[in-house]
Amino acid sequence: MVFYQNEEEIEAVVKGFELCTTAKEDFKHRNHLTVAAWYLRDSSVTEAFIRMRDGLFNFLDHHGVGREKYHETLTIFWLKLVEGAMAEVIPNDFVETTNMVVERLADTRVVFEHYSEELLWSGEAKRSWIEPDLKPIN
Repeated sequence: MVFYQNEEEIEAVVKGFELCTTAKEDFKHRNHLTVAAWYLRDSSVTEAFIRMRDGLFNFLDHHGVGREKYHETLTIFWLKLVEGAMAEVIPNDFVETTNMVVERLADTRVVFEHYSEELLWSGEAKRSWIEPDLKPIN
C-alpha cells in the first residue's frame, strides 16, 4: 500500500509533529510510525528515542494534553519494531521503506503479543522501559 508518494510528504508529517501544527486528533499511529522511521533513518534507537520522547512531550504540552499520556515502554517498543522492519528492507528508497513500515506495523494490537495488559499498563512501564513478558522483540 502506498501512503506516501515522496519524501516531502513524509517530511511534512515530521514537521507537523515537531512544530505542533498537526492537530492532536490527527496525529495517529501511522504518523508515529512515520516520525519513528524518519528519526531512525540516520540515528540509533537511543538517539531516535530522545528525539521522539522530547517531541512527544512538546506535542502534548502544546496541545494541552497531560504528560501522563506519555508511555515510555510503548515509545521504545515501537521504535524497536520500526528499526527491525527497516533493517529487513534493502536501503535504497526511503519512501518505499516508510510505506512498508507503516503497512507492516499498522496493527497496534501487536504490542499484546509481547506484553500482558497488566505489565503494559503498569505505572512502571509508563515511566521507564520494561522488557516484554510474553515474547521478546526480535
